[in-house]
Amino acid sequence: MGEGMTSLPPGFHFYPSDEDLVIHFLHRKVSTLPCYPDVIPNVQLHRYDPWDLNGKALQAADKFYFFTRMSQSRGTPNGHWSQVGSDELITNGGRDVGSKKTLVFYIRDSQERIKTNWIMHEFHLLDGSYSNSSGGSANSKQKKCHSTKECNKWVLCRVFDSNGDSQSSFHDSTELSCLDEVFLSLDDLDEVSLPN
Repeated sequence: MGEGMTSLPPGFHFYPSDEDLVIHFLHRKVSTLPCYPDVIPNVQLHRYDPWDLNGKALQAADKFYFFTRMSQSRGTPNGHWSQVGSDELITNGGRDVGSKKTLVFYIRDSQERIKTNWIMHEFHLLDGSYSNSSGGSANSKQKKCHSTKECNKWVLCRVFDSNGDSQSSFHDSTELSCLDEVFLSLDDLDEVSLPN
């Protein structure tokens, strides 16, 4: 699936657990194994602010999912992602297989940092965890991946607005009246089409 293709087949709901994201998606990406369904695109994180991910990343419910190359700088055109708290371990069958970092998006405004409601969970494989599962020997995967260091440059990201409003732009901060909210909810019904 190429960059920018984000639609799911009709009836398909993408609601993966943290473990699913590490084992079934990130592990397969790093190991260069096929992933079915292949729905998570590659996105260059530094090119997009979180409100610009629509149409670039897989959108499922109110969350965006994408693979990106890990880098020291998590800067974007208008801000940067900053880690909060410590890493959380992801386990599978009692074995640690990955970790999850939680980051918050800050907007740059002159010398001031403005915290937003945008959250990113960044999933990482633990060193060597990709070589211990089925699908071929560790040596064949090493050949495809070149080295553990190269493989672990891939991360899987889940981005969402903690207010639950990832559809709207951060810059559109006008308050909605109760009547506006009713009309907007009716617009959602128009998107559902029933067979004739």
